Order: sequence, then structure tokens, then C-alpha cells
Amino acid sequence: MRLRLSTEDERFRDEVRTWLSENVPREPRPGDGEQMRDFDLEWQRRQYEGGWAGINWPKEFDGLGLGLVQQMIWYEEYARCQAPHTGTCFVGLNFGGPTLMRCGSRDLCERHLGPILRGEVIWCQGFSEPNAGSDLASLRTSGEVRGSDIFVNGQKIWTSYAHLADFQILLIRTEAGSKRHRGLTMVVCDMKSSGVEARPIQTMAGDRHFCEVFYDDVLIRPENVIGVVGEGWRVALTTLSFERGSAFMADQVALARKVTDLIALARERSGPEGSRRAIEDDEISRELALLKAETAALRSMTYANVSRTMQSGIPGPEGSIIKHYYAELSQRLHRLAHRIIGVDALTFRYGDSGWIHDYYYSYASTIGGGTSEIQREIIADRVLELPRTR
Repeated sequence: MRLRLSTEDERFRDEVRTWLSENVPREPRPGDGEQMRDFDLEWQRRQYEGGWAGINWPKEFDGLGLGLVQQMIWYEEYARCQAPHTGTCFVGLNFGGPTLMRCGSRDLCERHLGPILRGEVIWCQGFSEPNAGSDLASLRTSGEVRGSDIFVNGQKIWTSYAHLADFQILLIRTEAGSKRHRGLTMVVCDMKSSGVEARPIQTMAGDRHFCEVFYDDVLIRPENVIGVVGEGWRVALTTLSFERGSAFMADQVALARKVTDLIALARERSGPEGSRRAIEDDEISRELALLKAETAALRSMTYANVSRTMQSGIPGPEGSIIKHYYAELSQRLHRLAHRIIGVDALTFRYGDSGWIHDYYYSYASTIGGGTSEIQREIIADRVLELPRTR
């Protein structure tokens, strides 16, 4: 790995830090509904107007045309000043838009990338189904080709922000009777189309971000196909490489900040015995030290992945190592926070934010973007090249 920050990079960091300190919203981000959507879009517009949107997007698509190192610096400073989560803009910015750049037509890019970057639209991703989650290749949502058009019927689930989205990258089966990876097609679906219904699902954390989406003869015009009909699996792998690689870089960077915050919490609260601070408990102190070391290791892994991606131009299967490690580490961090807070955790109510909300939500980290079991399969097969057992 060769990743050294130049004088120009450090100057870039200073500029980022200054702009964020002057522009990060001071009001809390709403937790749900149209208010949350409006907040996220307004924050994205402010970044665009300030010249900080699309740091590593090509200039031809109105981005800054900078590299992943600068993107990483942005995320580090973003976490340091506790800027709001990208939220409803996440899919469009981090893997919807990049997938269009990599696999979409010039027309698709011209129609959609500008509005994503300017904070005008929300995107969601239609991959998982009730019987095709981690085993995505078994999906059944059909796209019947009639002439040059495609008509979609079926159901997707766990679709983040579908009820607030304008567009969706949607993976469907366009070849009747096809199996597994064959006969799939990726399309852009207008979420306001006739026949689309999104129903929010409340999680145990109280959020209503996930949705199940139903499609009843939804019309997809040929100009909304991403790539070629029947070659959707190739496009989906591109999307997943972003989702498991660079898309969650901000969350990986922010996790180190949370360890620092958790140490501060342990200094404030009483330990299990009640006679001393939690930080003075040997087991809690040991776990905090281990978490701090492991988040440093995660940062090094992220740097290494950035270095590799700079050479290839697209995240590789090594992103699954980081995704898996991050998910397991995040869950252990939040479980420890729950222990430190103790019986006060029982006062949690839906709609609350903070450590207990994040504890409940952390269980999604080992599922979303492919379960930890799937990540281990990818690591064994594509990174370690181990022989298949079945």
C-alpha cells in the first residue's frame, strides 16, 4: 500500500475543515417523513452550492473530479465535526449515481446525475425480496418484455426510503424461466409510476426507513435500462462493489469517533458495581481499549482499500473484508454502550436518538448490503481463492 498525504492534501483538509465548521447544520436532523427528506436535500444543496458535492465524481458530471484520498479526507473531517448522516441521499450519491456512470447510457447520466448531486431527488435500491435477500440471484420480480417496453410485477423488501424516493435502481428477471444470474436486467424505475406502492416497515429501533415495495404492471421504457437487457447481474455486481466498498467509508471513519465518545461516556457513568466509574471496571476498560485498537485497524484497512481502488478504478472484493469487519465491530461497540448505560436503557422510547437507538439499529449492519455469512463466502472465494465446499 502506498498512501501518503501530500502538502496539497493537507491544504485540502484545512479547506474542508473550515467550510464544514461554518456550514454544518446546527439544528437536529428530523428522524422520519417529509421533514427528513427536506432536511437531507437542503444539506446536499448547501454542499453543492458551496462547491463540495461529488468530490470524486468526474467533472463531466459536475463533480470535483478529485480522487479517493480527497474523498477519504472529506469523510474524516465530516465525522470529526459530527455533520448529519447523508440519510435519504445515500443511495443516489454512493452507488446509484456511480452505477449509472459506470454502466448507464449517456442519456441516463445526463438526466439523473445532475439532480442527484444538486440535492433535487432521492433514490432507493430495489434488490432484496422476501425470498431473495442474501441469495440475490434467486430473485423473482419479473419484467415482461412487450415490444420494446418492460412491464414489472412482483415485490421488493427492505428498500430504504422507498416511500420518499423519486427513482430506484431496480433488478428484475426479464427472461422467463431463467435461473440464478442469467436473464436479469437492471433498470431505472420512476417511483411515481402507476402501479408502484411503497409501504414503510417499522424496525425495533422505531425507524420507518425500510419499505416493502409492490409492482403491478409498472411500465419501464427501453431508455431506462442500465446496460443491456439480460446482463443485469454484471451491473448489480458493480452496484454491490460500491455498496460494500467505498459507499460506507464515511461510516467506517465515523466509528472511530464513536469509540472516543463511548470512552467519554464510560468516564461519566457508574460502573456495574455502582461504587466507581465504568471506565475503572477492568473488563469494560479492556473492551474499550480493544475497540480503540480495532477501529485503528479498520482505518488502516480502509486506507489500503482506497489505495487498491485508486489503481483499479472500482472497488474490488476486498471491500467485503471491510464491510464484514465494520459490521461486527459496530455491533460489539453498541452492545458495550448498552452495558455501560445499564438499567437506564429501559427508558428508551421509539423516536429517541442516541446510544440505545444505535444499539438496536446496529443489528442491521450484519444484514444490509449482504449478510456477514455472505461476506465470508465472498472473502473465501474471491479474495482467498479457497476451494468450494459445495
